[in-house]
Parts: sequence; C-alpha cells; structure tokens
Amino acid sequence: MNNRSSGIISVMIADDHPLLRSGIAAVLSADPRFAVVAEACDGDLALELYQRFRPDVTLMDLQMPGLNGIDATIAIRDINPQARIIILTTYGGEVQVARGLKAGASGYILKNMARTELSHYILSVHAGQQQLAPQLACSLASSFQQDTLSKREIQVLRVIADGNSNQRAGTQLGLSEDTIKAHMKTILQKLDARDRTHAVMIAMRRGYWEA
Repeated sequence: MNNRSSGIISVMIADDHPLLRSGIAAVLSADPRFAVVAEACDGDLALELYQRFRPDVTLMDLQMPGLNGIDATIAIRDINPQARIIILTTYGGEVQVARGLKAGASGYILKNMARTELSHYILSVHAGQQQLAPQLACSLASSFQQDTLSKREIQVLRVIADGNSNQRAGTQLGLSEDTIKAHMKTILQKLDARDRTHAVMIAMRRGYWEA
C-alpha cells in the first residue's frame, strides 16, 4: 500500500533507547492515521533509513551514538530541504532547542509528553506548522531576552567546571589569569549567577553543553 496515496502519514523513529522506540511505535501503530516505516538506534542509521524510506515525519532523539540528533537533522535536510523532523528530548535546554530549530527541525517535544501529545504534533508538523512543547516555547522566549555566552566564555566556563582554578584555566586556554577573571565576571553577570558553581548549573540547564 502506498502510504502517501492512502493519506497515511509515514513516520521514522530515531532513538537509541529500544523501550522508548517500541513504546512510541506501539502508540502510533494503534492509530490508523500513522504508519511506522523505520526505526533507527543511532544518527548514522537514521540518515541511511531516511534515504531508503523517505518518511513524511521523522522523530529524532538529540543524544545518540554516531551522529547526534542535530547533525542528523542537518544531514537529512541536506538530502531533502522539505523533510519534517520533530526532536525528541528529555531536557529542554533553550540553547539546544535553538540549535535544533536552526538545523531545520519543525518541532520539539519532551519525551514524557510523547504518549499523550505526539499524534497532535505529528499532524501539525505534517501540515507544515511548527510545534514546540509549551515549556520549551516559554524557555526559548525567555532566553532571547537574556544575554548569551560567547564561544570563548563557554570555553572558559567548561574548563572552570572541571574544577580548575583561574590560573590553571588560563594555562589550559593560553590566557592570563586576569583574562580568565574578567571572563568569569562577565559570565556571572550574564547568567545572573551567585558564583561559578551556580553559573555552571545555569549554563548546563540552558543547554550550553551536556552534563
């Protein structure tokens, strides 16, 4: 049966957790509007299966072996700029959300919402709309009102997060201790953080890097 001519929406699920894949597949298979045509356990396989099956909508996990979800999204959109991709995530850091949207994703949904809201998201994205979970939309809107960290500031904070002093961080990055202090002062101001530990926690929560 040709899914497109029948009006059934074909779906690919890309996630490295088999229980989550099977759970989502079971939910979608029980709905006559959808057909799960492929399942991938990593980003490289997702790209291969996309080329083979050309699903109408792809559900893409962010963190997978090989290509991560964002890189896989970019690669699929290079193949087909009209590809519709919904990012699956357990964690709504606004930086990751922004990266996913920039990569060409049509929507983001938290995994704990997948069983109850997924059908609506797939239908909306298939119709050409963009869908964000309310929590992610609010988080993203808030982030646009805040100063973002520069690449150098993220680099400095990551080295500090590893437990390095300003002096050791400077040595690792080829910067003076005073420069590291200046960067940390700016970072604390931008993140409205009490101290460097608080700054690291905020940066991780916003998705500047993964835990």
